[in-house]
Amino acid sequence: MSWSSATAKPERRSLEVTASERLGTYRLLRVLDPGGVCAPGQFAMLASEHRWGGGQDERPFLARALSVARHNGEEAHFLLEDVGPGTRRLCELQPGERVLSVGPLGRGFRPPQPGRRALLVGGGVGIAPLMILQDQLAATTRALLGFRDRERARAAELMLDVHVATDDGSVGHRGTVTGLLQRELEEDREAEVYACGPGPMLEAVRALCSRFEVPAQLALEAPMACGFGACFGCVVPARDGSYLRVCVDGPVIDAQALEHVGEYAGAPA
Repeated sequence: MSWSSATAKPERRSLEVTASERLGTYRLLRVLDPGGVCAPGQFAMLASEHRWGGGQDERPFLARALSVARHNGEEAHFLLEDVGPGTRRLCELQPGERVLSVGPLGRGFRPPQPGRRALLVGGGVGIAPLMILQDQLAATTRALLGFRDRERARAAELMLDVHVATDDGSVGHRGTVTGLLQRELEEDREAEVYACGPGPMLEAVRALCSRFEVPAQLALEAPMACGFGACFGCVVPARDGSYLRVCVDGPVIDAQALEHVGEYAGAPA
């Protein structure tokens, strides 16, 4: 098994919106992208083609970096949450409108090491890159997903073999998704963890995997301005004292390369 990260030219493409489906508090945005390719874990910089700005003078927003949630050869899917003016505009898009996309960008996930089973761990809208990853793996690849509440937990419908945790206990396990992960690792240490979610969740995953000596690949979602490594706005500190640019050295980074995952290096909860 092998996945190769696709390389995009630094140019924008105009893609037609085919659907915007509500899943609790989230939106699944689908755009027509025939012939597009994407490796699990890669992302795109998205902006709406029209009304992409705010304020009295309608100054443009920065494009939003979003993990590709799924690609079936004809459509690309993105999982959105309204957390600000840019994502709000993307959530408003209707079929027939268009988005400007640059991607796929970044380094994606690598297949599990021989003899290890993949174990997916996601939190909130951060489950997006795990969807396309599960598509590439066996359908029985287990996914541990954490959400704040029942409304957000509806996004679990997008994946298979799911075990859910909610902060309020309204669905599945009451507590954090890392509580589910600890149980899994206590029973079987022959796993390789693939995770994406809020920064504190990723830090807990990193620490758990270090404790159990289990390899982990973390998809970080630090705020980005360019997506090409030019602005250095998404750097995170590495264990060796250097800095990694999430957009080009990641977004998928080995957990062992990181001393700590900061609060703002993850997806919204």
